[in-house]
Amino acid sequence: MNYIIVGLGNPGQEYEGTRHNTGRIAVDTLAKILGIKEWKEDKKIKSEVAKSKVGKNTVLLIKPNTFMNKSGDAVRSLVKSKKVAEALVVVHDDLDIPFGKMKMSYNKSAGGHRGVESIIKAVKTEGFIRLRIGISNSTASGKIKKPQGEEAVEKAILGKFKPNEVSDLKKIMKKASEGLEILLKEDRSIATGFINS
Repeated sequence: MNYIIVGLGNPGQEYEGTRHNTGRIAVDTLAKILGIKEWKEDKKIKSEVAKSKVGKNTVLLIKPNTFMNKSGDAVRSLVKSKKVAEALVVVHDDLDIPFGKMKMSYNKSAGGHRGVESIIKAVKTEGFIRLRIGISNSTASGKIKKPQGEEAVEKAILGKFKPNEVSDLKKIMKKASEGLEILLKEDRSIATGFINS
């Protein structure tokens, strides 16, 4: 199978290390694990791309150079059927999940995430895989402390990870990459079981 894994985020130095760039960070981590050393700029799909073979499958890693709400521009020309969409994996931040947790899902709505909304609109289906990585603060009991109001949400998602979160982030990215590797080597149900455990 030919998988397409897209790490959502915003291009540019000022967005590096921000919560909204979690998808890009995950795809970078996966690229390192797969031994990918070189990314190429693909002007046609406005993205940085890298290719690898994993077992019997090939994978195309994509980091869109469009801004988050135009993410669909990066995949529109690559995903032209529902069959191809089934092998599309969109990795992104999620305010509905606490920092440290993640969920893999398939055929779900955008849940208010503008990057995902843009992709659904571009590929004309919700029938693709999403790896949602939590970025919300939580209480000691694990209850989410989600920011309220557009201004607070923007401040939270465009904020950088705190120094005390950086070592946890590395562990989270390792698990996300392992889950994606399982997907590439095994199948969606095994990867989902691993990520959602």
